Amino acid sequence: MSSDTVERVVIIGSGPAGYTAALYTARADLEPLVIEGWAWGGLLQQTTEVENFPGYPQGVMGPEMMQQLRDQAERFGARLRTEDATGINLSTEPGGIHEIQIGDEVIRAQTVVLAMGAEHKKLGVVGEEELGGKGVSYCATCDAAFFRDLPTVVVGGGDSAMEEAIFLTKFASKVVVIHRRDEFRASKIMVDRAREIENLEFMTPYAPTEFRAADGGALTTIALKNTETGEETEIEAKGAFIAIGHVPTTELVAEQVDRDHEGYISVDGRSTRTNVAGVFAAGDLADSTYRQAITAAASGCQAALDAERYLRDLPAG
Repeated sequence: MSSDTVERVVIIGSGPAGYTAALYTARADLEPLVIEGWAWGGLLQQTTEVENFPGYPQGVMGPEMMQQLRDQAERFGARLRTEDATGINLSTEPGGIHEIQIGDEVIRAQTVVLAMGAEHKKLGVVGEEELGGKGVSYCATCDAAFFRDLPTVVVGGGDSAMEEAIFLTKFASKVVVIHRRDEFRASKIMVDRAREIENLEFMTPYAPTEFRAADGGALTTIALKNTETGEETEIEAKGAFIAIGHVPTTELVAEQVDRDHEGYISVDGRSTRTNVAGVFAAGDLADSTYRQAITAAASGCQAALDAERYLRDLPAG
């Protein structure tokens, strides 16, 4: 079923980017429609205490912050639909009308803000899901301070893993980088920098096989297996940071907008403009570098302003 109504702004996805875009476009009287998804709030819904978002001197729980951002956007007139978009058909014509599907319903829009975020790559081993927020984390910048003077590990072998490990050494009593190969994908300068740190060690070629907790509580130990010999061992850890990459959530538009070699949506310079007129990308699905709540919120603001300018410059009628 399709409607003759044409929305001025449709925002697909939520999280800091989507809700900030909604807030700005709502305050500009553009009456945005936000298709926020069943899992609204993004990765912060899976986070415990957030201490590095400006304006919360005592910290805030991730789900609480997302509820506040959501409420703020709604207060100014953003309309929220807690459903998943099931299809997107982007117009290739300048000034064309884009179509978004929710089941059998088709929503038509002059502009679309893509804010579907990204997902952490998972190891898929026993205990990983169960101990999420109880020792297993995917962001050292977010959670390192919770492991002050405690033994931790970082799983991964790229530059991101080295960055996470180096950052963690400022807090943890010891950091062990676990990688399934003896060689690292990280740049030599990053590996050399990590090796120079006194409380940072390397354990290769090993891969985690299970994250374990005592009596159903928080993480205590990690079971490991040597990927060459099959030898099994165990290491103590109160924190485990998985740094094996992200997967941008771009399936709905994968063949319709330009993406880089990692699958992140490409934008024009410092803007949020994609290669499709009237389509803007905000948040983690266009950011392979920072991936922080504050940078996602900032790009949501940019997308809203870009969309507003695009609409302003459309020919009358």
